[in-house]
Amino acid sequence: MKKNITLMMMLMFGLVASAQIQPFGHLTIFSEDGDPFYLILNGERQNDQPETNIRVEELVQPHYNAKIIFEDKTIQEISKNFLQIADVDGIMMDVTYKIRKDKKNPTKAKLNFFSMIPVVQGFVAPSNTYVTRFGHPGPRQVVVQQPAQVVVQQPAVVGGTVTQTTTTTTTGMGGGVSAGVSIGGIGVNVNINDGMMGGMTVTETTTTTTTMGGNQTVIVDQGAPVAVGNPCFSGRPMNQNNFNSALQSIRNQGFDDTRLRTAQQIATSNCLNTNQIVEICKIFGFEETKLTFAKFAYDSCTEPNNYFKVNNVFSFSSSVDELNDYIMSR
Repeated sequence: MKKNITLMMMLMFGLVASAQIQPFGHLTIFSEDGDPFYLILNGERQNDQPETNIRVEELVQPHYNAKIIFEDKTIQEISKNFLQIADVDGIMMDVTYKIRKDKKNPTKAKLNFFSMIPVVQGFVAPSNTYVTRFGHPGPRQVVVQQPAQVVVQQPAVVGGTVTQTTTTTTTGMGGGVSAGVSIGGIGVNVNINDGMMGGMTVTETTTTTTTMGGNQTVIVDQGAPVAVGNPCFSGRPMNQNNFNSALQSIRNQGFDDTRLRTAQQIATSNCLNTNQIVEICKIFGFEETKLTFAKFAYDSCTEPNNYFKVNNVFSFSSSVDELNDYIMSR
């Protein structure tokens, strides 16, 4: 019986981990000015015809070598040797980069980091996006079952609520000893028969509650992400001693790429004020790395209203414009 329970617990934690962490990431690259291009990852061309918006799914490596070749031969090719797909903890993400031409020299363009979010099952790319799997030029049709949308229209009582609950259950064959546990909102029941794994039931329940305050139409979107306030906004930044240690850790890295990953790790785990973000940016040797970190650190800033101070670390006005565009798009 003891072995049965141990096996059952290992299975349950494995199921929960696989439900939360995806073994692959996705990449989207788009041209800000609408210039069609070819995308090459690790030497493999991803599209047969030039496109302005390309999405490559199911990437299994944390970073790739990338090359952008434009249909317009007057625009110089872009090469990037460290195109990041995973975050600083090695977790695969859904990453977006954008191509932006130099305002002073339109024959030159740069590939800049734009955004990074966790991989979302059921994501449907916009209709103007060329979608393919890595190494298999497409376009591939994405057929995904979207979460249902429930519309409730009724006179609301002030302070009343509308609650929509959805339960999905998947059951396998088996019987015998049964045990269950709820971890992170996922209920897992495992059946064991005579010491052998006989089957399992995985139940996931999503409940969305909407508070109503008058006559209105309430739309409850099952499974939709819930927006929460950023805990760093108006929060407390790192104390000076810890920040000095963090700066030294970044300086100890030999290359800008490793400095960037260390700085991102620090910004992910701590809140920073604008002066601290400026100090970190000054460590980087390349303009592009400064810009990448300045975008990344925005969500870790305790005083986003003063983020204009970060503009002073850049040598080119195009970097300032790109950072401001990024903040305005949030």
